[in-house]
Amino acid sequence: MRANGVDVMPSSLYGNDVQAVFDAARTGGLFASPEDWRDLPIYFLMVDRFNGKGAAKPANLPFDASFNGFQGGGFAGVQSQLKYIKDMGFGAIWLSPVLQNRFTDTTAYHGYGIQNFLTAEPRFATNPASADDELRALVDAAHEMGLYIIFDIVLHHAGDVFAYLQSDGTFATTVPWQSTTATVGWRDAAGKPGATSPPPGSPRNAVVWPSELQDNKWFTEKGNAAGNSNANMQGDFDNLKGFNFDPLDASRNSPLGPLLIRAYQYVIARFDVDAFRIDSVLMLYRSVERTFANAMREFALSAGKKNFFSFGEIWSDEATVARFIGRNTQKTSTDAPIGIDAALDYPLFYKLPGLAKGLGWTPNDLAGVFQTRKNAEQTILTSHGEAGQYFVTFLDNHDQGQRFGYTGASQLTDQIELGLLVLFSLPGIPCIYYGTEQGLQGHQPVPPPANPDVSLVREALWGKPIVAPAPSAFDTTNPLYAFLCALGAVRAGQPPLRYGRYYFRPLSGDHSHFGISTIAPGVLAVSRILNDQEVVIVANTDRGTAFTGEILVDATINAAGPPYRILLSNLGTAGSTGKVFQRAAGTVTIVDINGNTTNGPILVLPVTLKPGEAQILAV
Repeated sequence: MRANGVDVMPSSLYGNDVQAVFDAARTGGLFASPEDWRDLPIYFLMVDRFNGKGAAKPANLPFDASFNGFQGGGFAGVQSQLKYIKDMGFGAIWLSPVLQNRFTDTTAYHGYGIQNFLTAEPRFATNPASADDELRALVDAAHEMGLYIIFDIVLHHAGDVFAYLQSDGTFATTVPWQSTTATVGWRDAAGKPGATSPPPGSPRNAVVWPSELQDNKWFTEKGNAAGNSNANMQGDFDNLKGFNFDPLDASRNSPLGPLLIRAYQYVIARFDVDAFRIDSVLMLYRSVERTFANAMREFALSAGKKNFFSFGEIWSDEATVARFIGRNTQKTSTDAPIGIDAALDYPLFYKLPGLAKGLGWTPNDLAGVFQTRKNAEQTILTSHGEAGQYFVTFLDNHDQGQRFGYTGASQLTDQIELGLLVLFSLPGIPCIYYGTEQGLQGHQPVPPPANPDVSLVREALWGKPIVAPAPSAFDTTNPLYAFLCALGAVRAGQPPLRYGRYYFRPLSGDHSHFGISTIAPGVLAVSRILNDQEVVIVANTDRGTAFTGEILVDATINAAGPPYRILLSNLGTAGSTGKVFQRAAGTVTIVDINGNTTNGPILVLPVTLKPGEAQILAV
């Protein structure tokens, strides 16, 4: 909504201005969803740290400084580099949270401390008064280029919108968790805590918005529950104030739920967003998450988005992740809502970076991740089918102690490319953290400090260097950028890499004994099969020793096929492998992923890998 050339921010979830946005979305329709999200590798960027072009505040620090304030990135900066992202083969952009945080919080550059759930962050706009329009312009420009936009959203908490009253009359931003409700002071426009309840008529940059959230009952007011697994649903996340979803009714629905549901449905309608990444899902009641995800899906359908996608941050093991995705057909009623479609693939993240660097994890360990997933998901029903096929896979992100690109004293570009090649070849939707393509190596000190400084992995990509050489922002000649372009093209041209069944393949270096490698660094072999096509991925994580051997492949598909070609190698190897051939029964011993032993016959593919080489092979 605009008046006199500037945005007019809505104040109530049920105001005529909000309803007009809903009506327009349903009448005119929003940008159509992609047919299949597996076609769309994701580029994840932090808005404040990606590009300072047109930002309200210029970059003022070295790009990789320890700094927890605003560096000056903004919506216009992202929009100006859409082609840069698109040309790498990415189909979707995940934006760090873009809704308005408390303006007096100078550390809110990350966006996870929302004060106003209905409007865009003014500090990301060239003209703060037109932040909503600038964000919508970014989304519209992305859609025109064929890119989809994912918003990072928060359900568990709001920003630091109040403080806790102490016995001496002072206020504390954070206090230890307690089982009873405390007395709080709501922050005014200057950030100063005062009134114990949100004052009527508070200014637009005070307390919390929309107005329906301005009630103490919607907040737990029990202090910091971070790290307390028994209090996650009933406390704050550090200084970010936890929402109170209690009391749940007999169906485990929350009276707060409909308010946040309407707020985020408005966000879909106002900004034409295509998907949500949901923060801190592990700290939510599962019933709340399921009801919310289903409501987003249904609203999107009503406005022309037939494949709205939601995935959650569930920083845990496979069994825990499975509790939150879809619906467990054995433990919930058949009319229960289906929850989020997928999750960030933390179980894979716990193994893949270390395996790619030859640091302890073996190919057999990686195979075990997917074997465990099959067991965990066998009773899960999702809106997309097998949930694991839609997990968002990654090598690093903004919450880790170091980027995947950190390799010590010098950067090992070929090793980074090996990890990227494997990531893009495994099941799921691969996601790359901004700056990977320019060799960013942000990391905390080794060993890490007691209080981690996550700003060290959130570099301002365009900023000034602390020490030379610095990355050249948006350099399309960088070898990593060029490799991602090539990798994206291979994945786009090979349907098995997106939709195919997967098999961790036994291999052999002695032509006789075949198995999945149980050593580190080892050699990984995976097949992706779709109908009559098999694509083989092989990676030698040993940087000191070459590998020549054979990989078991599908006998029916490859019975009379031509030699396999090397579609891509991180070391530039080109050409064809030898033709597949049969090893006779009794001449080999094969141990599969379950420990079963057979003796052939088998069809094998000969491969040769340099130290540290990864290849994608297809006929």
